[in-house]
Amino acid sequence: MKRQKRDRHDRAHAKGYQAGVAGRSKEMCPYQNNEAKSEWLGGWREAIADKQQGLFK
Repeated sequence: MKRQKRDRHDRAHAKGYQAGVAGRSKEMCPYQNNEAKSEWLGGWREAIADKQQGLFK
């Protein structure tokens, strides 16, 4: 049971990262659940930081 929950959060983080790389706004977060939303936003912030460092165009 624990494994699936972690996978769900990993997926939320990855989706947030993809959204950040694509230049979407953080308001576009599809999650209502606080934990998943926090993972998504973490991924989004990571992508924005990577973009600012020039890893993506």
